[in-house]
Amino acid sequence: MAHRCGGALAPENTLPGLAIAAQFGSQGVEFDVMLSADGTPWLIHDETLERTTNGAGRVCDSCDALLAGLDAGIRHHPAFAATRLPTLHEALVQCRALGLAANIEIKPAMGHEVATATQVTRMVRAFHEGMAVQPLLSSFSEEALCAARREAPLQPLALLVEDLPADWQARCTRLGVIALHVDSAGLDIGQARAIKAAGYLLAVYTENSPSRARELFGWGVDSIITDRPDRVRG
Repeated sequence: MAHRCGGALAPENTLPGLAIAAQFGSQGVEFDVMLSADGTPWLIHDETLERTTNGAGRVCDSCDALLAGLDAGIRHHPAFAATRLPTLHEALVQCRALGLAANIEIKPAMGHEVATATQVTRMVRAFHEGMAVQPLLSSFSEEALCAARREAPLQPLALLVEDLPADWQARCTRLGVIALHVDSAGLDIGQARAIKAAGYLLAVYTENSPSRARELFGWGVDSIITDRPDRVRG
């Protein structure tokens, strides 16, 4: 899965990233979603605008009209100048058109965990109503995952962690998730096999080494989230 839509090959969390991920054969994409001041889910990673756009300030304090006018590509490369920030709805439309599975990370601004999870889950469920395969919603925030579960009891969820905590299985049971997403750098073969033996899907992030990716797949890892889908898939 391409990290933040297209990994390092495109401006992160943008529609051109989705197109590039599909071009290089990714089966799916991971991207981040945060709410605007108007309560609309937008694709962006940081709580602030400066790093990835030509804007300034907090995303949660910015209205939809302001976000729609930002350049989300110029900081990546001049070739992507005038690339817009997409809304979650626009990204879902593009994923469907390109045949990409979606791992949607609920990335709430501090204090907006419940609202972000609720809005994202509602939009995802409405867009995929009646479909057999649903996107996976993931988050580091257990509060957000609980809110998503309340909103949609059958929605597939994943718990994001850095190092695998000792109580990972108890947390997964309590949250009702189907998957664990773990930093690849700290994962060992015993942990990977224990997660799989317990019946959970296992994804790792953000792995860019083809040789390490082969090793991880050999351990039973189901999905690798990478900045370099062009290298890792090959």
